[in-house]
Amino acid sequence: MSTPRIAIIIGSIRDARFADKPAQWLLETAKSLRDDLEFELVDLRDFDLPLFNEAASNLFAPSQDPAAVAWQKKIAEFDGYIFVVAEYNHSITGALKNALDQAYVEWTRKPMAALGYGGVGAARAVEHLRTIAVELQMVPVRNAVHIGGGDFMAVHPMGGDGPISDIEDHILPSLKGTLEDVAWWAKATKAARG
Repeated sequence: MSTPRIAIIIGSIRDARFADKPAQWLLETAKSLRDDLEFELVDLRDFDLPLFNEAASNLFAPSQDPAAVAWQKKIAEFDGYIFVVAEYNHSITGALKNALDQAYVEWTRKPMAALGYGGVGAARAVEHLRTIAVELQMVPVRNAVHIGGGDFMAVHPMGGDGPISDIEDHILPSLKGTLEDVAWWAKATKAARG
């Protein structure tokens, strides 16, 4: 079996987003910790996705919009996903929800995990993302990485603006558990998909 490929998806498209800092840390750290998985950063900004306006989910009818089809092709390259999640009003960003809706069959029977950031570590957004993932027939894993409270303010530009390495000892154990979950499920679901 080939090495499972994991997309690290940046779920915010705002100009002033914080996501780049934790996403880059996640990519570099994951690559250093796991040689049994391949990781690639996938940025929603690189896909000019319109609001979902297809006749139906691509589970039921092929998508017509070229941007949606390009997104689906990109997502299909991977065996699992780790979402970098901001919390907006107790949920995920509108851009991420739209990106999730623009595909269906590409997500199915693959694991998903999250790194969330915000006042409470995006806990509510991550929980909401997990319920969406269930509907898309993904396999949400138990572990997640949460950057919240004092850790969030230590690394956010509106706080201390320190490097993620300043809080790494607080979040690295969660990342290790998350990657272990993703690896196990990516291998299992990849084998099952044939």
